[in-house]
Amino acid sequence: MLADLLEEAGPDAPTLCEGWNTRDLAAHVVVRERRPDAAAGMVIKPLAARGENIRTEFAAKPYAELLELIRSGPGRTSPFSLKPIDEAANTVEFFIHAEDVRRAGSLWKPRELDSVFTEALWKRLESSARLMGRRSPVGLVLRRPNGQTVVAQKGTPVVTVTGDPGELLLFSSGRQRAAKVSLDGEEAAVRAAGTAKMGLTG
Repeated sequence: MLADLLEEAGPDAPTLCEGWNTRDLAAHVVVRERRPDAAAGMVIKPLAARGENIRTEFAAKPYAELLELIRSGPGRTSPFSLKPIDEAANTVEFFIHAEDVRRAGSLWKPRELDSVFTEALWKRLESSARLMGRRSPVGLVLRRPNGQTVVAQKGTPVVTVTGDPGELLLFSSGRQRAAKVSLDGEEAAVRAAGTAKMGLTG
């Protein structure tokens, strides 16, 4: 689905990833799956410059070639070629990047997710919420409409963010403005949660 969205949008469309268009995002996905040496720069700051240089090199490739690399999946030597790792790491990654493409335009419409997929997103959120929300300056509780909750950050004052699992993932990955959620808490705390730099990297 992600490759189809990237193809439909074209190489120069905006995304929710600050400073990246669709070509940049496509190159990021390819490098992440096929160049673990470069992908390490996404989480290890001393390696960031090298990783970005390699991503830029891939971004210079023909756009159709990047899309084909995404569709064909990781190489045999990539950790992502192992199904358990692929499912654990890419379920959320590809969902978020698909929304990065979909929601960057002004005409996007909400879509209803399959219930099985929704539960898979919630399970991933339960296991990663504390890591994603660790830089929140206020206490942060993520709540589903059915009442299930997960604590993303301890502390006071507390902001409760309510939405479907996919929307909560977008919020806690740093895409607060694009997430369709409601926030409950003190006004200043709500503002702080809405602008905090959150997510797995950085």
